[in-house]
Amino acid sequence: MSGKKAISKDLVGMTFPAVDVEWSDKDTMLYALGVGARPADGLDFIYEGRGPKVLPTYAVIPGGRGLAGLMSGVEMKLEMLLHGEQSVELLRPLPSSAKIKVTGRVSEVWDKGKAAVIGVESTGSDEKGPLFKTHATLFVRGAGGFGGERGPSGVDSTPPDRTPDAVVEDVTRPEQGAIYRLSGDRNPIHIDPDFAKLGGFEKPFVHGLCTYGFVGRAVLRELCGNDPARFKSLSGRFAAQVYFGDTIITKIWKTGDGVAIVQAETQNGNVVLSQAKAAFKP
Repeated sequence: MSGKKAISKDLVGMTFPAVDVEWSDKDTMLYALGVGARPADGLDFIYEGRGPKVLPTYAVIPGGRGLAGLMSGVEMKLEMLLHGEQSVELLRPLPSSAKIKVTGRVSEVWDKGKAAVIGVESTGSDEKGPLFKTHATLFVRGAGGFGGERGPSGVDSTPPDRTPDAVVEDVTRPEQGAIYRLSGDRNPIHIDPDFAKLGGFEKPFVHGLCTYGFVGRAVLRELCGNDPARFKSLSGRFAAQVYFGDTIITKIWKTGDGVAIVQAETQNGNVVLSQAKAAFKP
């Protein structure tokens, strides 16, 4: 017996001990490189001579530590795990170096039949108080059928039937996953062809959170003028895999004062981040 809990609705409300997390500007600059920042248009985020500024979506890295208790305390197979949804809410701009505590709790568990969906909310706090909040759902293939509710099908964030207010195209590089994984998510499915095949995939693919970071960079540039202090939140659902060498095309529609609908697709027209919303300070 492993001592781990089985996936069931009884996990809802389960909390995990606070985790101490710290980072330096080396970590935030490495993350920026991992999500596609380049000297030509992202120097503020990859050069200490300019700060560096910190991409708001970097919060997923320390926020992900809130998932540690889930991975160690609940039965699931790593090769059957996919990222479902992700959101980041920034309460203050992230500093380039920090020491914080991250707490996590299971917010929902849904039974999708052939799969289970588990949601975890995390909060990162420093000596001044809460700094950010993240919410992630994990799609665990083969773990459904335990008798729980199916849960909601998603929020209505359908793009308007008009030309986007902004379109940003970014090419993912062959080494994108090798760089991004150094920020903490070392799931072999994103670099090891044999492990990817074990999970039923033709080849390794881009981390969902790497795609999310590409979209976050586009949102920050187009809606916030690359000022992290104007960024409030970004949420979205991972809809398909991005493969190394693909172009991520982020489309943004402003729908109100400080809100926008966002969708990302590849050069083939495959939607890879759907039902996405961004909030910002105009």
